[in-house]
Amino acid sequence: MNRFEGVKVLLTGAGSGIGRATALRLVSEGAAVFAVDLSGEGLAQTAAAALGPGRIATRVADVADEDAVVAAVRAAAGELGGIDVLVNVAGIHRTTPIDRLTVDDLQRLFTVNAVGTALFCREALPHLPDRTGVIVTIASSAASHGNPYMTAYAASKGAVLGFSLSLAAEVAHRGIRVVPISPGAVATPLVGPGLLPPELDLSYYGRIRSLFGAADPEQIAGVIAFAASRDAGYLTGAELRVDGGSHI
Repeated sequence: MNRFEGVKVLLTGAGSGIGRATALRLVSEGAAVFAVDLSGEGLAQTAAAALGPGRIATRVADVADEDAVVAAVRAAAGELGGIDVLVNVAGIHRTTPIDRLTVDDLQRLFTVNAVGTALFCREALPHLPDRTGVIVTIASSAASHGNPYMTAYAASKGAVLGFSLSLAAEVAHRGIRVVPISPGAVATPLVGPGLLPPELDLSYYGRIRSLFGAADPEQIAGVIAFAASRDAGYLTGAELRVDGGSHI
């Protein structure tokens, strides 16, 4: 499938996990991808693995740095000759039991997850074409369902979800679609060993574990590719929860 032939995509968080899988998927379908991440090494690995009719360019940038975001979006528009699709994947995760919650936890999680997403949307929107422009954001099932020890993370992703739904309403007059995607558990470095320390009571998670297991990054990338494509041309302002039925 070459659904993205001629489509110019700005993608954050492309150095690993869901972001890398999304970059590879979009390039395989013909997209020209401008990949952003804090890790230059991660970006190099993503670029080396990208195969297909599309192409990829990379830039190291901190999504929490406003000047860096402004420069990255400007560079993407110049490199690609415009921007058709923005995919915000960049994010961080911290386990924060309430008795250990710090201001730094809150500020860092909100700055990277919510502020970073908002800044890229603000800067990219002037470049997105009316009627065909698309923004995809990554929220989390934690944005709307309880996850012990993740109050700060859940709140930051709730901010991403609320921001995305309101942005969809704000830009609908231009025909630009905004689709927030909320993954459940995904097997990525972001949620590797140590995310939930074993001394914590983790029994609650037995109740919300998907019978399908944790998702592969490629499974989430497939949903992102759908949401960003013309196949989803009538989809906007609606959360796509991709959690393997963990909350049914």
